[in-house]
Amino acid sequence: MAETTIIILIAAAAMVASFTQRVSGFGFGIFMMTLLPHVMPSYGEATALSGLLAIVTALLPAVAMRKHVNMKKLWPILLTFIVVSFFAVFLVTKVDSHSMKRILGAILIAVSIYFFFFSGKIKVRPNMPTQISMGTISGMMGGLFGMQGPPAVIYFIECCESKEEYIALTQWYFLIGNIMMTFFRAQHGFVTATVGKSFAFGVIGVLAGLWLGSKVFEKINGKTLRMVVYGYMAIAGIVALVVS
Repeated sequence: MAETTIIILIAAAAMVASFTQRVSGFGFGIFMMTLLPHVMPSYGEATALSGLLAIVTALLPAVAMRKHVNMKKLWPILLTFIVVSFFAVFLVTKVDSHSMKRILGAILIAVSIYFFFFSGKIKVRPNMPTQISMGTISGMMGGLFGMQGPPAVIYFIECCESKEEYIALTQWYFLIGNIMMTFFRAQHGFVTATVGKSFAFGVIGVLAGLWLGSKVFEKINGKTLRMVVYGYMAIAGIVALVVS
């Protein structure tokens, strides 16, 4: 695939992914990881690029909503995530890219099935055991697949008392978590010159998606958007299993 084509695909995917996260509060890593493993030189570099772009995606809404952050609801799940993701990133160095793409495909299908059929039906208690368990699952998914959102969102939806608090907690969670994982990935050599170059173009798409998402946030049907994203995830997962 030509380099120019890859750059265009990354920028376009980043725009759609950041738009999705701006409207629904999550989904950036899920969307990006349906594409990046197929266009980046290695799976590790794909997770590194996704994480770097996710930092930018979360930064602006996190700063804007900082007054709504409740630290007691954030720190236990975030600290658990950081510890677990450290070991999960290390595991990426031990598994070949082909196997990780196939596993990612299965995870995408499983996540899409959950949100299609069980989202909103499974209730969790917003307590310390929930934070630790969801932080653990999120850390594994984030470190291995660059998509730590689903387990964390399940927790934050249950514990937040307003949409402002929900956006604030999720975006600070993604911001700090991705900064730490970028540091871990850099230690293992995943943050390369290719990642840096791709980031420079991808961030343009991120900013465009954030701007567009902020404009249509109140008008778009969030539920319909999520259904489209989940359907795309399922198709991408099937393709990853078949093609990888």
